[in-house]
Amino acid sequence: MKFRLDQDSLGKVKIPSDAYYGAFTGRAIKQYHVTGNKSHENLIKSFVMIKRSAAVANMKTKAIDAKRGKAIVSACDKILSGKYVEQFVVDMINSGAGTAFNMNSNEVIANVALEVLHKKKGQYEFLHPNDHVNMSQSSNDTYPTAMHVAILMNLKETIPAIDILIKSLSKKAKQFSSFKKIGRTHLMDALPVTLGSEFEAYVTSITKARNEIVLSQKELQNVALGGTAVGSGANTPKGYRKIAISELSKISKITLKPEKDMQHGLQSKFAVANASSALRNLALEIGKLANDIRLMASGPIAGLAEIGIPAVHAGSSIMPGKVNPSLAECMNMVCFNIIGNDTSVSYAAQSGQFELNVMLPGMLKCMLESTDMLKNFLPIFSANLIDGLTANKEKLRADIENSPVIVTLLTPKIGYLKSAELFKESLKTGKTIRELVVSKKLMSNKEIDSLFG
Repeated sequence: MKFRLDQDSLGKVKIPSDAYYGAFTGRAIKQYHVTGNKSHENLIKSFVMIKRSAAVANMKTKAIDAKRGKAIVSACDKILSGKYVEQFVVDMINSGAGTAFNMNSNEVIANVALEVLHKKKGQYEFLHPNDHVNMSQSSNDTYPTAMHVAILMNLKETIPAIDILIKSLSKKAKQFSSFKKIGRTHLMDALPVTLGSEFEAYVTSITKARNEIVLSQKELQNVALGGTAVGSGANTPKGYRKIAISELSKISKITLKPEKDMQHGLQSKFAVANASSALRNLALEIGKLANDIRLMASGPIAGLAEIGIPAVHAGSSIMPGKVNPSLAECMNMVCFNIIGNDTSVSYAAQSGQFELNVMLPGMLKCMLESTDMLKNFLPIFSANLIDGLTANKEKLRADIENSPVIVTLLTPKIGYLKSAELFKESLKTGKTIRELVVSKKLMSNKEIDSLFG
């Protein structure tokens, strides 16, 4: 392998000749071997769009000459078309405030731009990663802005995936609307409900959680680009901020607005923590749904066996014919991870000091991971599990008839104490409430049927 020597403020670094990153990145990849994963594609896109927008703003404010500015724009366009993505080599979790990733971006864009200018990689005297690509910027305002844009990009795909689940559940609520079943409180028999009403309740819960996620996007649309190091906007030309954010909004196709208080935008991660908590609340609701499905499908003999689940693969390597609620189990694990990610985001959000929260890479990794899992798996969960659920009508009906708790429906007619006596007698003798009530001539079958609905 051939190498070149790149130089940064600390000295010279040996870099592979074909690499478009430079000295800072060369040092960083030796230090930040954390997740083993390169940065998320939407973080790369967000950063490149920010650099492009900054170059346009710098040209319009005469802060950079057109030759260099256009070369940077051209380099960004090449990367956004899918080229050079493999050159963004810094781990998803890297230096505080994401400085390492910002510099990885600056160096790649600078070296691509140098080739646009017919120069060699590393000839920074013609176009420099810091002086030109990073002009009017700091890691402290670019990374928070990129966080918001990347999360919004992921949410744009996540919300439709949630809608798929809501649609599937709504279909099941209608399909199961006439199937009465024993309700359960404290995991014990309770008054009857319908299987459809249970699913309608899931629809309500998940719709509420979904709407909170949608609302959380509003805060994320406020970005601190132009705040530079501490939110004061130091080293930015007049008019730069408005132009840069307008350009970024245009190229990302996301509505973005300048954060009114730029210092708040750098020191507080309220918008990210707010979105994370909304994702967590969704995970809590979906997790509860997945647990219920696992319980309702348990059996087929020794469990509840209220619903049937589609087989997606063999349930066991040793027990032939076994069907497991594998997708519900996977969904539970997704939800656990989202809840854990929110805990990480929460700790990171309160761990900033004074003018800057430096825990950004860890927060973003969690947010993108959570939304990736949802947008990837929810459509599969909906199509291959929810859509294929069936009701065990005979078991549902038998449970209602056999459970002594339905004596509660007779209480207005025969009184609480008499109902309690019947409950105990049913458990002791094994006779159903219907059998006892009819045999004691307390009510007729027709009267009981009218109460049971």
